Amino acid sequence: MLLVRKVMAKSRKLSQQANQKLGMGESPDPPFEETYKKLFDDIRIGKASNINYHNLFVVEECELPLIDLELLNGKEFEREECKRKIAKASEEWGFFQVVNHGISNDILTKMRMEQIKLFKKPFHEKMNEKNHKFSKGSYRWGTPSATCLQQLSWSEAFHVPLTDISNSSYLSSLSSTMEQFATILSELAHKLARILSEKMGYKSKYFRETCLPNTCYLRMNRYPACPISPQVFGLMPHTDSDFLTILHQDEIGGLQLVRDGKWISVKPNPQALIINIGDLFQAWSNGVYKSVEHRVVTNKAKERFSTAFFLCPSYDTEIRSCFEPPVYRRFTFREFRQQVQEDVKNFGYKVGLPRFLVSSH
Repeated sequence: MLLVRKVMAKSRKLSQQANQKLGMGESPDPPFEETYKKLFDDIRIGKASNINYHNLFVVEECELPLIDLELLNGKEFEREECKRKIAKASEEWGFFQVVNHGISNDILTKMRMEQIKLFKKPFHEKMNEKNHKFSKGSYRWGTPSATCLQQLSWSEAFHVPLTDISNSSYLSSLSSTMEQFATILSELAHKLARILSEKMGYKSKYFRETCLPNTCYLRMNRYPACPISPQVFGLMPHTDSDFLTILHQDEIGGLQLVRDGKWISVKPNPQALIINIGDLFQAWSNGVYKSVEHRVVTNKAKERFSTAFFLCPSYDTEIRSCFEPPVYRRFTFREFRQQVQEDVKNFGYKVGLPRFLVSSH
């Protein structure tokens, strides 16, 4: 399609001009068009699927349930009401947002500035692991298994184990800011997990004992402006393979989730943190708390940044429903991850928890 080719050529030119102004000879953007050339060629010759891309944007915008965590420091009835709201949102939405979460605006701003500096480095520098000193494979972009544009994620990320941050042998403004950020988010995640388990009638150290610094992750995301938006997702529809995710996003927007069988767009609130239930918590709670499908849509004109914390257990941790009869069979986190990877390889997408239903075993 001639129009697509012209738009992408213009985009490359504008990107190069912007980078020259920044004093960079090479674009920070991953080479999506070159690497996935066949997928883009399919658009030009009309082989792409007939998905209605316009509908990706024509969705209702909503505000997630907003919970003030300051109430956890109040009188007993305020504390209990706050906990009730957390559990209710986890059951009905699978998503909610929190304010007075313990992370200062100063740390949030610093984290975003450091993240932008990191992602604005030339692409080849980000690919070279010696430059950022994170574990091998931490830098990720695109979707290696994509066989069509709907499976391609127009984004790049640093997926960093907490131990990479705390055990760092070098001090930099990035590592110190990440450590501050991750420490507070880790505590918040454990606090929320404890509240959710208590509301199910369980007071245990399960999450403290299984979700350790060497099993949890911080993921810094960048979604570059996409010249053919909305024909490509920033992040394709999925659920999270963890217990809990805590997300801080900027004001650009793009996060969408399924509510009552329809996609809805989440209204950005840069002062709040977004919490969502992961697959493991849905399985542990016997389906009471919901791990909801979500995605990120691209933006033609603006890049988007977000940072996520994933509360994950060790690979050997057994996940089992806390009630009888169980909806899901017992499985280890390793088994779950391997099944997800196998499905992505075979089908191009994650199947997830339906693989572990008792009735399907």
